[in-house]
Amino acid sequence: MTPRWWALVAFGVLLVALVLVAALTVPWHRAPAPRADQVAALGQFPPEQVARARQFRAELRPGNYLGMALGLLVALLLGLTPLGARLVELAGRPFGDHWLARAVLGGLLVVLAGELLTVPLAAWRHTIVVRYGISTQSWAGWGADLAKSMLVGAVLGGLALAGFFTVTHFAPRWWWAFGAAGAAGLVVLLSFVLPVVVEPIFNRFTPMPDGPLRTELIQLAERDGVPVKDVLVADASRRTRAVNAYVSGLGPTRRIVVYDTMLTEATPDEVVSVTAHELGHAKDGDVLTGTILGALGAALAVIAVYLLGSWAGLLRLAGVDSIGEPRAIALLLAVATVAGLLTGPGQAFVSRHIEARADQHALDLTGDPQTFEAMQRRLGTVNLSDPDPPTWEFLMFASHPSTVQRMAAARAYARGER
Repeated sequence: MTPRWWALVAFGVLLVALVLVAALTVPWHRAPAPRADQVAALGQFPPEQVARARQFRAELRPGNYLGMALGLLVALLLGLTPLGARLVELAGRPFGDHWLARAVLGGLLVVLAGELLTVPLAAWRHTIVVRYGISTQSWAGWGADLAKSMLVGAVLGGLALAGFFTVTHFAPRWWWAFGAAGAAGLVVLLSFVLPVVVEPIFNRFTPMPDGPLRTELIQLAERDGVPVKDVLVADASRRTRAVNAYVSGLGPTRRIVVYDTMLTEATPDEVVSVTAHELGHAKDGDVLTGTILGALGAALAVIAVYLLGSWAGLLRLAGVDSIGEPRAIALLLAVATVAGLLTGPGQAFVSRHIEARADQHALDLTGDPQTFEAMQRRLGTVNLSDPDPPTWEFLMFASHPSTVQRMAAARAYARGER
């Protein structure tokens, strides 16, 4: 068989594997708690608080959607016209048009062109979150974090571009196979590396001092059968008032992380409740499942790009001869942008079901639905979340159940409904 036929076979096998993993690991059967309970939970919030949260979200909405539209427009403009290919050529020219310079510098230039256009929208968003008291960050701190984010993205993106186009350069007929394996391996590697390498760039983590809360969190993890390396406190207060906690890492890198804002805004029992939710992700292997699905998805994406490369009309629009050459970077990014928008609602749907299972785990582990409900109410209040967002927006973008759905689930649990 030709390489294209092997690619089709590999694509089919990986797609079946992806569907099977998702079918066996995602809790598809979970439905939201009764609407009557959700309405009752909404009544626990003062009307003026709900109005303020909705006004906050309404002010953020134009910038968010304009940023998405602008990102899509730039991606299509660069990817479906020769403009993107010319930018890549421009980046490689000082280095003798070497293919590696085109791949890395050209790719970063194409990405930078899109990101710079959205910086004013990000600044607009910052003014809003500061005005509503969510952000505590100065413009200097905001700019520093933006620079750090762009630098990290440039390093990771540069390595990915160099690896991908090295494969396409030296294995022009079979690059899809090596590229798919490399993309999957990179996803797995980053699952281990990001928590211990990238997270400290944006936050300072210190061990939680010995005391009753730390002891209780460690004992909670032991009782749950989830070994953790440490309990850390993140200095989130230097940029936000938002509260959060999470369990990050796999195996030897797993640790419980609590925002310092959580320690000042929430009661110890509420910290235990939200930590129990995060331990649920580890207990049910959600991080591992996400890594496997991500690896399979990355491999499928590489093969799909290879198969897409036979579409002569698309190549002609981009002004390139092959989708495996560096000049096609903008076309690749355009395809990735469109694919991300199309698959986003499906990913959000899966995420909501997984988060609902973790909520159930927290209720089972603590046996304290009252504290769980209080914690959800506090999260929504401090983070200025719309407790009951518009249905269309919730279905399109929400990665978690709504605040009233989570509170209603606690009420159903208290009645003995599982």
